[in-house]
Amino acid sequence: MTVQREWFEKDYYAALGVSPTASQKDITTAYRRLARQFHPDANPNDESAEDRFKEVSAAYDVVGDAERRAEYDQVRSMGTSMGSSMGGSGGFGRPGEPGFSDADISDLLGNLFGRGQSSAWSGSGPFSRGPQRGHDLEADLYLSFLDSIRGVTTSVNLVSDVTCGDCHGNGAEAGTTPRSCPDCGGRGVIEDNQGFFAMSRPCGLCNGRGSIIDTPCATCRGTGAVSRPRAVRVKLPRGVRDDQQVRLKGKGGPGRGGGPAGDLYIRVHVEPDPVYSRDGDDLIVRVPVTFAELALGADIKVPTIDGEPVTIRIPAGTPNGRQFRVAGRGIESASGPGALLVAVDLSVPTQMSALERAALEKYRDLSTQNPREHLGV
Repeated sequence: MTVQREWFEKDYYAALGVSPTASQKDITTAYRRLARQFHPDANPNDESAEDRFKEVSAAYDVVGDAERRAEYDQVRSMGTSMGSSMGGSGGFGRPGEPGFSDADISDLLGNLFGRGQSSAWSGSGPFSRGPQRGHDLEADLYLSFLDSIRGVTTSVNLVSDVTCGDCHGNGAEAGTTPRSCPDCGGRGVIEDNQGFFAMSRPCGLCNGRGSIIDTPCATCRGTGAVSRPRAVRVKLPRGVRDDQQVRLKGKGGPGRGGGPAGDLYIRVHVEPDPVYSRDGDDLIVRVPVTFAELALGADIKVPTIDGEPVTIRIPAGTPNGRQFRVAGRGIESASGPGALLVAVDLSVPTQMSALERAALEKYRDLSTQNPREHLGV
C-alpha cells in the first residue's frame, strides 16, 4: 500500500462533490465537470480557481483509480478509529492535529495491518511483505511548439528497473522457486500479542520478505528486477503545455512479489517557436507590415498552424501594434478552439533604392502633421 499522509486529512470525495459510495463513472463525470469549470484557461489570473483545480485533480488522482481508492478508503477508516481510540492526553492525537506525527502513522498502521514498522508503511522498504507496488518514476520530454499544439505520439527513453526476464521477477534461479519462510509462515512478520494491538516485528530469518531464496537468480541477484534502457510510447493531447505533467499508469518501476507496477510521470518541456506564442487557448502571431500598408490599408496573408493561411484586412490608418482576432484558428480544447491573434508590427526599411528614398523625402516635405504636437514641442 502506497499511502500519503494527506489521505488522513483530506476528504477527496467532498472535494469532488460526490458520495463515498459513488461509482467510478460518477466520480469521473464529477471530475470532468469541475476540471472544466476551474481550469486555469477558463479562469485567467484567478488564483482561487487555480487552487480549486489543483484540489480537484489531486482528489481524482486518488479516488479516480479503483485500486488507490480502495487503499484510501481503508486508510480513512483506520484513521477514524485511531483518532477516536488514541486521541487525547497521553495518546497519539488525531490525524491533522498537534501531536499526531509521521511516526504515529507509521507505527500504528504498521501494527494494525500486521506489517513491519516504517518500511512496511511505505510498501517498498526491506521489511515489506507480500506484493509490493513498484516505484513511481519521472522522465522529461522535450517537444517543439507545433507538436505541443497539434498533439503527438512519441517515445520517452529512460533507464529504469524492469522485471528480470530470467526469473520472471521471483528472484530465484531458473528451475527453482522461493520457499515459504518456516519461521513466519510466509507472513514476513512475527506477532507479539500485547492486548488490544497485535504488535509485530519483521521476521529475522527472511528479513520480512515472507520467503527464502535458496539459489538467487544470477542475473538480478535475487532482487527480481534489472536495470535496462527502455522506450515508453506516450500519446500527448493537442495543446499540451510547457511544464505540464502527464501520468502513464503502470509504466513505472516493476512491482515485487506479484505487485502492480508504479506509474511514470512525464514532465513536458515545450521549446519556443520563432513564429507563434500562446495565451491560454489563443495563438499569437506577429506579422511585419510596411508603413504604406498601415497608412493606406491592405489585405495581407497570415500563416496558421494547419498550413492554410488566412487573409485579414488592415483598415487605412491602422496604428502600429494593433491586434486582429481570427476566431476558431487557435488551439483545440475541451471548451472549443481558441482564436488566432494577429499583431501588426511596423517594419522600418534599413536599405532603400534612390527612387524609394526620393519618394519618402517628398512625402516628408509634403506632410503637414506633427505627431508630437500634444507634447508641446
